[in-house]
Amino acid sequence: MKTVTVSVGLAVVLAVGLAGCATASPDADAGTATTPAADVVEITNCGTTLTIAAPPRRALAMEQNATEILLSLGLADRMIGTSYQTDPVLPELADDYAAVPVLADLYPNREAVLDAAPDFVYSTFTSAYSPEAAGPRADLAALDVPAYLSRFACEDPATGESAVDFDGIFAEITEIATIFGVTERGEALVADQRGRLDAATAAATAPADTSLLWYYSGTATPYVAGSGGLPDAISTQLGVTNAYGDAEQTWPAGSWEEIAARNPDVIVLADLTRGGDGDSAQAKIDYLRSNPTTAELDAVKAGRFITVSGSSMDPSVRSVTAVEAVAAGLAQLTDS
Repeated sequence: MKTVTVSVGLAVVLAVGLAGCATASPDADAGTATTPAADVVEITNCGTTLTIAAPPRRALAMEQNATEILLSLGLADRMIGTSYQTDPVLPELADDYAAVPVLADLYPNREAVLDAAPDFVYSTFTSAYSPEAAGPRADLAALDVPAYLSRFACEDPATGESAVDFDGIFAEITEIATIFGVTERGEALVADQRGRLDAATAAATAPADTSLLWYYSGTATPYVAGSGGLPDAISTQLGVTNAYGDAEQTWPAGSWEEIAARNPDVIVLADLTRGGDGDSAQAKIDYLRSNPTTAELDAVKAGRFITVSGSSMDPSVRSVTAVEAVAAGLAQLTDS
């Protein structure tokens, strides 16, 4: 059986080109993959070489975003487990999700992972491969279990993407489809996502100087979206400004006094279902209206809020959904 390695940039061009669209090639270190399902697939993923001897049949997704990518590619029957659900699963994926065993509320530990006997592990967060969870990817590789990590969450950032963008998201979907030997499904999914992205972008009507505060979590210390993450990419896509786009961190800890000084035009709320301090969108609104400092923000007084699911603020198949939600919310606020 031969091994053929092809740049994922080519895979993306093939996938999107067939859909009549063009895309930029991502950093080669972020991931490379073969296209023929009959051959061994060899990938450079976050600086680590993974060898997949055959399309996985016992895949384990370590959290919701990885799970929903696999389910969107029609791979429920190839999954032996999922974990770390942070939001209700997308309605169109609910039936397939119900057929996949849930190994843990949060991350399964290494023993649970090995007991499940996966032939492929997929995560979109570095924390999934901590010693307290599945364990380092190198340890799994030593057991002949390829462990894939999103190009946006590499252990060494220099081996992945420097910032989230939609071409990179589509490249990851294409790469996963190639690994599983379902390239046509990947092409169809990317084409659908790109079409929706283009439509939402074309419908954007907010003035370019509109500033958005992306409020993720916390009340005493609010965590907001800085540079390099998906909210920053969405802001750019829609031609508006991320109120904390000058922050060096992707998710900096803000302060209410600084937020008041920036006085964003619109506040985008992450609706988290985990039950922590200020997690739900309504809890955030209640806090913003009750805190004397934030109650005076123009966006709070005018009720200029847009709600998106918490998981849609990270790169996944939900990313385009977040663009659509924010574009629609901005249009409604602009027209009102």
